[in-house]
Amino acid sequence: MYKKILVPLDGSPSAEQVLTLTHTLAAKLPLAVKLFGVVDTVELARGLATVEHLYMNTMVADETRRIGEYLAAVEKKFSGLAVTATVAEGHTAELIVANAAAEKDTLIAMATHGRSGLKRFLLGSVAEKVLRGAANPLLLVHATEDVKAADAAPLKSIVVPLDGSELAESVLSTVVELAQKLDLEIILLRAYAIPYGADTGGDGFYDPVNLEAFLDRLRAETVDYLEKKTAELKRGGMARVSCVAKEGLSADEIIQFARATPDSLIAMCSHGYSGVKRWVLGSVTETVVRHTHNPVLVLRAGT
Repeated sequence: MYKKILVPLDGSPSAEQVLTLTHTLAAKLPLAVKLFGVVDTVELARGLATVEHLYMNTMVADETRRIGEYLAAVEKKFSGLAVTATVAEGHTAELIVANAAAEKDTLIAMATHGRSGLKRFLLGSVAEKVLRGAANPLLLVHATEDVKAADAAPLKSIVVPLDGSELAESVLSTVVELAQKLDLEIILLRAYAIPYGADTGGDGFYDPVNLEAFLDRLRAETVDYLEKKTAELKRGGMARVSCVAKEGLSADEIIQFARATPDSLIAMCSHGYSGVKRWVLGSVTETVVRHTHNPVLVLRAGT
């Protein structure tokens, strides 16, 4: 399990929507919190006219002071917890990745978008770069325009998409620990679908009889797999575990199911292969992160 949460903030209310869940994790796991602000000198320099570069050092110093004061104010929201605040200069995404990588047991927690600062940086694009570049686990919270609604309810369950591979299942040990410490239900989810071109009857046309039988077999195999995994978790001491099989494309079904499951966290591995013609969980993960409104915990294989 983790020892620290690294929380990148840019001063915007949108970015701060990660703080409620961060506070919950820090208090219950428990974890130290590191608030992290960046003076993005790359973006700052890009937006300056030639003459303005003469004042670059002054502008960076002013922005560093402003971010430091802001983080000190945020720090007060974590009263009673171990919290530190750091301001760095450089490229935002690279600094987030590097700071987390320096401590293997660090969880990065950030909102999926938010703007602020001199010439502003887009936390949405930063989050995507961190998603692709960080080796650390990453918790992404979708920022909404309604800040109060984002803080309304605590988590009740963890939705765990599986594809039948050991890589996808590698999230389960972390998920079980989180569920026990946060008192959450675990819901195992697996989508199944007939791969394109799976059966054309040999003459270029689909054979509906064989396809229907194939679909029935896929459904039965999926349910059997999920029930076995559910039983394993229950034997391991998890009382609240259920499973759901959904026909459809993996990312679509994950997004729709999580949307219909109030106050749920999606937890998934960043990649993994399995199934007929195989599907790539890495690309599925990116699609889910980009389109879901649920918080997503992305775990790296082997972490």
